[in-house]
Amino acid sequence: MHILAIDTTGMAASVALVTEEKTVGAFTLNHEMTHSQSIMPLLEKMSEMLGFPLEQVDGIACSAGPGSFTGLRIGAATTKGLAYALQKKIAAVPTLDALAYNVFEANAVIVPVMDARRNQVYTATYRWENEVFCRLTEHMAEDMQTVLARVSVYGRAVFLGDGVSVHREAIVQNANFMLAPPHLNRQRAEAVGAYALAMVAEADWQTADAFMPVYLRPSQAEREAAERAEAAGGANK
Repeated sequence: MHILAIDTTGMAASVALVTEEKTVGAFTLNHEMTHSQSIMPLLEKMSEMLGFPLEQVDGIACSAGPGSFTGLRIGAATTKGLAYALQKKIAAVPTLDALAYNVFEANAVIVPVMDARRNQVYTATYRWENEVFCRLTEHMAEDMQTVLARVSVYGRAVFLGDGVSVHREAIVQNANFMLAPPHLNRQRAEAVGAYALAMVAEADWQTADAFMPVYLRPSQAEREAAERAEAAGGANK
């Protein structure tokens, strides 16, 4: 089974072609181009270099959020367009799940932290139990100090994600907290594809019409609009 995987939830644009046994090919670009400029050329180049037409994939796995609002929309639009054109179903992979799936650590919990700004991170907590990948908490947008306090009860923990660079000083103060190495520290399409194959049941693959990204909280524009509406309502009382 060949799965096309796409991740545009962070700074990097990432695409991959994976099977149950291996990553066939993966392209990641973390440079100056926007996702709207890079994602389709990456897909086309990967297909060309592998000699594997996109029409032959069995499904498309997309990192569905949370993450950058603009990145999520570009990834969703690209995935839905491909799914319509190729007549394939979509595996909506939670971004935090795929990020944590980068790490295999039998003796520690895994804590992805994605910078959500305003001193918050998108996060959840995971563990490998008898070689089974398990999520221990809900996905959430949470203050980093609350995350550190909550995770400390587990003992050893591995942190990864772009929130690490923002909160590194606070994380490393706890001797039980470790940082994932740079090559495992960011969203990668090959992890999205591998997660889809291992963890998403066949019944949960969606049509293009049904697929929607997950934001966890309103965008800045939506928050500002709500604040203006609340302020206007208060002024009219």
